[in-house]
Amino acid sequence: MKKLWQLFYTFAIVGVTTFGGGYAMLPALQREVVEKRGWASEEELMDWYAIGQCTPGVIAVNTATFAGQKQAGTLGGIIATLGVVFPSLVIITVIAAFIQGFADIPAVQHAFAGIRACVCVLILNAVVKLWKKSVIDWKTGVVFAVVFLGSVFLRLSPVIYVIIAALAGILLKRLEVKA
Repeated sequence: MKKLWQLFYTFAIVGVTTFGGGYAMLPALQREVVEKRGWASEEELMDWYAIGQCTPGVIAVNTATFAGQKQAGTLGGIIATLGVVFPSLVIITVIAAFIQGFADIPAVQHAFAGIRACVCVLILNAVVKLWKKSVIDWKTGVVFAVVFLGSVFLRLSPVIYVIIAALAGILLKRLEVKA
């Protein structure tokens, strides 16, 4: 029971202290799951991000589910998922009740503009951390470059890029073994 409470509490803290959606939660998830709790390695967390990106749902929710399941089975996955979404559910319900009266206030509009800029920085920090652990040699650099350029110039589903990257990883590893 203690482990389930710890899962709920940890992911509720992540849910209540991050703004901007799933990607903005990546640095908080990395800090809580890898650095503070040791529930996963950097590599496992990156795998969960990748799987979470190409499956339905919010990446942070999917990641919480993976972490919870690893720690306490199916019930742990459910509890961690509830933990990460509970704060948003409560906050959004309260905001929805009052937003119409506050949305046109200039201070609120300026606050949201500042929050959006901050979220961009948080996402960039997560990208830099992921970059350092993911692009480790020329082969992963090529995969990165191809997927990056494809995502800039083509309008394909992220799932396609994940599949292409997975196939490229398999192919490059096989070529490496044969060499």
